[in-house]
This record gives sequence, C-alpha cells and structure tokens, in this order.
Amino acid sequence: MSSKSLLLSKIITIVIGLFICANNVNAQKITYYKDVAPIIQNKCQSCHRPGESAPFSLLTYEDVAKRGSFIKKVTQSGYMPPWKPDNHYRLFKNDRSLTNEEKLTIAKWVDAKMPMGNISETPKTAVKTFIEGTQYSRKPDLVLQTIKPFKVIGDNKERFIVFKIPFNIGAENNVEAMEFFSSNKKVIHHANFAIHPVADDIEINQGADFLNLTEDDRTKYSQYFPFKKTMTYYGGWIPGTSYESYPNNFGWVMPKRGVILLTIHYAPVSKDEESISGINFFFKKTPIERKVEVISLGSAGVGENAIEPYFFIPADSVRKFELKITTPQDQSLLYIWPHMHYLGKIFKSYAVTPQQDTIQLVSIPSWDFRWQEIYQFKSLVKIPKGSVLTIEGTYDNTKSNPNNPSSPPRNVYSANDMKSTDEMMTMLLVFLPYKENDEQVELK
Repeated sequence: MSSKSLLLSKIITIVIGLFICANNVNAQKITYYKDVAPIIQNKCQSCHRPGESAPFSLLTYEDVAKRGSFIKKVTQSGYMPPWKPDNHYRLFKNDRSLTNEEKLTIAKWVDAKMPMGNISETPKTAVKTFIEGTQYSRKPDLVLQTIKPFKVIGDNKERFIVFKIPFNIGAENNVEAMEFFSSNKKVIHHANFAIHPVADDIEINQGADFLNLTEDDRTKYSQYFPFKKTMTYYGGWIPGTSYESYPNNFGWVMPKRGVILLTIHYAPVSKDEESISGINFFFKKTPIERKVEVISLGSAGVGENAIEPYFFIPADSVRKFELKITTPQDQSLLYIWPHMHYLGKIFKSYAVTPQQDTIQLVSIPSWDFRWQEIYQFKSLVKIPKGSVLTIEGTYDNTKSNPNNPSSPPRNVYSANDMKSTDEMMTMLLVFLPYKENDEQVELK
C-alpha cells in the first residue's frame, strides 16, 4: 500500500472512530424526555398536578426545568417524593421512593443544564398516565358527591360534618377500586365514609343533606338511623393517601340502592374556603370470588381500651404505647393503613405466630402526618389464627417537636371526636379469610 493510501486509510479510521465516540456520547447524554420524564411521571405527578395536594404541577419540561435545582435538592435528601416506611423492614407494592440510580439521573441532568432532548425519546413502557379528577388508571364508572359545595368558615375552628349521599344505581356492581376526592383537600384533616344498603320501603332522600356535629344538636343524628341497619363497606382518606383497589378476583359488591354517610373533619382555616367532596367508584365485569373485609384496630376501633399504658400523653413528655390483638382466624392481608396525628414520631407493627415466628408488617421510623398511605403488600401476607398482632406508637409532646400543635405543650388524650389536637394510634387492615397457598398469590 502506498504512503498516500495508508494516510487516507488512517484518516478514515480516525473519522469513523470520532463518529462512533460522538454517537456514544449522544447515547449516554441524559435528557429530560429520555431519562427524567419517566421518573417524574411515575413518582411525582400523582400529587404534582391540578386538583391534587402538591403546591405546583410537574407536567411539562418547563414545569420541571424551572425548579431543577430545587428538585435535585429535595430528591437527593430523600424529602421528596415522600415515602415514610422503612424499606429494609418491609417492601410495598406502591413504593414511590426513588432508587439511588433515579436520584443520580436527576442530579446529573440538573448539573448538565437540564437538556430537553426530543419528545420522541420518551419511553413507551412503564410510564403512568393520569386522568383529571382521579389518581386511578381510568375514569370512574360512578361518581357520588355532596349535593353542593360546603363553606368552611375561616375562624380557625375544627368542624366535623356528616354528609348524606343517597344513591339508586339500578343494579349491584362489582367494585374494583374506590377513592375519596375533594375540590379542596387542603382544608380537610381526614374523611371517613360508610356505604349502607337501604331497603326499597325506606325513603333515601329523607333527612338533612348534612349535619354539623360540632355546632348542631347531636341528637339530630338519629335522622340517619334508618339508613344504618347494615353496612356494606367503609373507607376513608387522610393526607397522602391515594385510592383503595382490589386486584385479582377480590373486591366487594356495591348495593343498587342506599346511602353513603361521609364524615369530613375540616381543619382550622384562617379564611373562608369551599369544598365539594365525594367518592369515585370503579367497577369490573368479572365476578368477585373473594370478598375483602376491613377492620380498624386501636383508637376508635377494636382494642381501644387495651392500649397499654392508658393512652394519655402528658405535656413535656415522650411516651410509647402498645396494643396487642390476638388474630381470631387465619387471615390474608392485602393492605395496612397506620394512623397517628402530629405528635406521632414512630409507628411499628408486626405479628408473632403461635410458633413464635415474627411477621414484619410496617415500620415508620420518622412519622409525618402530612404523608400517609394505604400500604399495599406485594403478595398476600398470611397471619395465622392465634397470632399476636402488635402495634407500637411513640409520641413526642415536647416543645422540641416542631409539629406539636400546642405551644406550650398541653396534656393530650384520645377523645371521641379525634380532633387534630387530640391523638390516635390506629391501624386499618384490609384482608381476606385465608385460603390454602394464599402466600403465593401476587397482588397485581
């Protein structure tokens, strides 16, 4: 080969090498649409969109880029997205925490001046899409809500309001999922609702549309007694929660006619607000082979009087309490739902079987009232009959607790109204009566 040909060959080789390197660099370059958007969509947008609790939306490149440095800071620290359970104790299906790789991707993207990339690079798989008005994966089949918006008076007082929501939907329906919704969740401390089937000979529209338990005569509640002869199911909402769904062939049956009694605890606000609230229902055509059940343990539930020691938190003290409940039958758990108020610091639950095996359920080492959830197990968790289910709660009623609603601290009890300045140690279980091999049932 001549020297000229050799030189040309070397030049071609160098050019090809540079082209390959450039392609590799481009392939490795982190962009919003290719790398960051899937993380934001899957882990952040459920709250950061219109109508939800977050203070701003993260739906577009512009939304994210203008807060890039802030997002890097709160994701690196673990403050966002909020996920309080200890993943070393128990992993949950609906874990929204970021992996180390996802945190690094966001940090590198911000440090690289947040390149946009091309929207065509967005991965087509494993990306959530959100529908206005719901956290679920599709539009609701039935929306039942209060007749008109409720005015929350801005006088810094808490109020407990019971709303009557009658319904007549013509036929029973198999429930796949349900969720509480409100046009203004920021004014709500929590909500509970019970679905009551009502016989045809009872007028479901009788009685007041709502009852103010805080300022009205509570004997007026008797007007709702005709609706409360039986109860099909009950659920609720607290800050941070999303929806309750029933995978596989599980669920419950929505009656064709009845009344929902929706109790909303409105938080103190300094200016007048309005909210309209209700329940979204999602139905499935497939039959329900196993009916889910729900039970509340602790404050305002089963075993309330068995909390040890007596549930009283003196001012300027840190107190730990424990509740032990013996499981009356073999159960298969789907979900677990812990609850405390502002003094809560640590929540932990586990079960000890008759054979002395410990089943770890949930551990929240740094409780935060603002971020709660219905924690979904990855597979059914068997709790054998005779197991001792234990709930442990630690509370900080000192002035060093920045979340303490009282300054100076005051003595705190668990009162019937469950005001935010009172306390609770509660855990709800959504479960099924156990069937053989339930432990192998993956919740999809």
